[in-house]
Amino acid sequence: MNNVFVYCEMEGAHVADVSLELLTKGRKLANELGCQLEAICAGSDLTDVEKQVLPYGVDRVHVFDAPGLFPYTSLPHSSILVNLFKQEKPQICLMGATVIGRDLGPRVSSALTSGLTADCTQLEIGSHEDKKAGITYENLLYQIRPAFGGNIVATIINPEHRPQMATVREGVMKKEILDENYKGEVIRHDVAKFVPETDYVVKVIDRHVEKAKHNLKGAPIVIAGGYGMGSKEGFDMLFELAKELHAEVGASRAAVDAGFCDHDRQIGQTGVTVHPKLYIACGISGQIQHIAGMQDAGIIISVNNDENAPINAIADYVINGTVEEVIPKMIKYYKKNSK
Repeated sequence: MNNVFVYCEMEGAHVADVSLELLTKGRKLANELGCQLEAICAGSDLTDVEKQVLPYGVDRVHVFDAPGLFPYTSLPHSSILVNLFKQEKPQICLMGATVIGRDLGPRVSSALTSGLTADCTQLEIGSHEDKKAGITYENLLYQIRPAFGGNIVATIINPEHRPQMATVREGVMKKEILDENYKGEVIRHDVAKFVPETDYVVKVIDRHVEKAKHNLKGAPIVIAGGYGMGSKEGFDMLFELAKELHAEVGASRAAVDAGFCDHDRQIGQTGVTVHPKLYIACGISGQIQHIAGMQDAGIIISVNNDENAPINAIADYVINGTVEEVIPKMIKYYKKNSK
């Protein structure tokens, strides 16, 4: 009762990284609330799946193991969460803002009339005073995310309904093992008691999973271009610089929308979140949606001809000049020094 739950996304018998990141955050929230952290793992052939999640500080693992639960389909997984939550009454439920999470979250929140905040960039615990009603709510989940096209940061609360539900993109939270030998309770449920046979009406006949063409999320150095790069050819300079630095190339939403770079390289609230040791922002103004995806970089260098660009405010170093002047010089000197 009143615990923090995390829905763990499964790829075969492996728990997705985004779920492990949410378990790390869930543990911190549970500590603050003085409650337990619980994980839900639903799939097929989940032998010893608890060994993957317990080290993140999970107190109870709910395992649902049945042939029809992998690959993911909407109805059985929705039934599992809805019926489990009616039984356990959690105060918070977190899941990844993935293809699966975006399908599952709204179905569960709608069935439980609980509400859902999508694509959160921060999760905190706090209070809220409703002055009109004269009520103060304690220990609410602050669901924080950019809103109105990234022009403001909105803090969303759900005072009355439970569970408080939020989805978070992969890479936004940090994944940290709490204790390799953390002891928690493992509950293996009878799936038939939660999922009616009619929920298996949709069967996945074939799946095609394509691996990412780059490692943007795991790269130690990221060179990102914005609309200021001017063209697809402008991005060729960044790829040349990236080759010298053994880096990956990313882009702002404006650059992607303009067709300068592929969508899978987009960094920010509507793209991927990165945590590199070095982030070089080239021709990027620094809208809040983009900053949400790279603000935790170790060192940020901004290359911009606008001294007042918002990204300069969070940059460790600012190179004031056009990308056409600066990038070729960087390539030249890195080539010279790498010999």
